Amino acid sequence: MARLPVTGEGRLYELYRDASREAARDHYLEALNERGAAIIFECTGVSCGRSNVWANQVFQQSSLLGRDTDQDYLVAGAMDSSGQRWLTLVYTVTRGNLREYVWVEHLAVASGAVIPRFSQLPERFKGPVIVPWEGSITFRFDLPTNERRRIQQWASDENAEVILAGFSAPEEGESFEQAKQRAAEAVDSLAELLAKTGIRREQIRKLPVGPGVQVPGADRQSNRVEILVMQR
Repeated sequence: MARLPVTGEGRLYELYRDASREAARDHYLEALNERGAAIIFECTGVSCGRSNVWANQVFQQSSLLGRDTDQDYLVAGAMDSSGQRWLTLVYTVTRGNLREYVWVEHLAVASGAVIPRFSQLPERFKGPVIVPWEGSITFRFDLPTNERRRIQQWASDENAEVILAGFSAPEEGESFEQAKQRAAEAVDSLAELLAKTGIRREQIRKLPVGPGVQVPGADRQSNRVEILVMQR
């Protein structure tokens, strides 16, 4: 956890009954992408922890107390033309009464503060988008629609390269090569899926890692493919 010197404000929104927090999150992601913002951290569902911690301790907004399975959170960083760095925080949650809320903070970061995972230079890399996977012969990927759209937008430049780094947690009695092979097969399957969504096959670069590299982070320990898009 990093503590940064920031100034700004937060706003609470209650969504109309015919709206959804998924659509609200997509709206903010699209706006952030247009500003060239980079996602620094994100989580969804129980991987975000306890909703009551976000509501009562972090944001101090009791209206945000909801179900742990129906929440998501992201932090994005951007730099404006004057060199001022900004953080945007978006938290959405569904309460037990099915009312849905969005909390948004837009924060200016003090000069000289170090923001983890955020470069002050123009971003050549977008991501990673972490895609958990399950299966062996056939694979199932946890890749929501809004994440697919984000990858498609990043890859829309004809010179962009889409890098699929496949990771696997070794099963009991499994060798390194066997675990790596499972990761390679998952990468192949995801590459086919992305090609069907409009990403050109010649853009895709496959990098099966298996269990050979350990990356910090609770969401980066299991079977997953991490997607990076590189701009030349």
